[in-house]
Amino acid sequence: MRQVFNQPPKGSPIFLLPSILTLGAMCAGFFAIFASDDGRFVKAAYLIFMAMVLDSLDGRVARLTHTSSPFGAQLDSLSDMLNFGIAPALIIYNWNLHSLGKIGSISIFIYAACVALRLARFNTMLNVVDKRYFIGLSSTSSAPIVVGYVWLCHTYQLTSNFYIWLGAFVTLFCAFSMVSNVKFYSFKEFHFHHRARFRALLIALLLVVLLVLYPELVIFLFFVFYAIVSYFIYIFKLGYYKKPKID
Repeated sequence: MRQVFNQPPKGSPIFLLPSILTLGAMCAGFFAIFASDDGRFVKAAYLIFMAMVLDSLDGRVARLTHTSSPFGAQLDSLSDMLNFGIAPALIIYNWNLHSLGKIGSISIFIYAACVALRLARFNTMLNVVDKRYFIGLSSTSSAPIVVGYVWLCHTYQLTSNFYIWLGAFVTLFCAFSMVSNVKFYSFKEFHFHHRARFRALLIALLLVVLLVLYPELVIFLFFVFYAIVSYFIYIFKLGYYKKPKID
């Protein structure tokens, strides 16, 4: 979310730039729903990931140009609700979750409701929590898991009942993760200008190659790995701090 800075005059054109990026992200999420309704799930996935990129840019541009405002922060939250709440829910429902009847409908409603709760909690705890971590899985991390799963199943024609029920489980897993108290690393302190070893560059190059060749696998597995590792770290720390100390 954006912080409030000294704002330039209201007539300044650069004041519109962050909001234009936010509306662009909203546009991508909106038309992703239409794409999934027509069965074009790969296009829908690309539009959601485009929304993710634009969503990450609007806050950075606002901070760099000192054009953050309460209006922009509220617009950003509404955009997130559409892009990472309603759109992913309808995409996985249009894919095959509708075949589960009421269970499919309830699953996507729970997901959308948890996104709304997640965003509301984040906005109210903005100045309280450690900025290095998110309390609960962020909506921008849950959306690529849900949409990435649809993309993966659509690409490899995984349409049996097992994968449909697994899709419902993935949806509910992301939903309840967003409203959990588990800490997820926010990457806000990660900077590309930090020094790294040569092997890190090789690993990054390999990941880029894999991303180009198998985008549906890399994107889905990356965010699933991020979520699962965060759970393991949380459980480990919980057990460590509850362990009785021996003098």
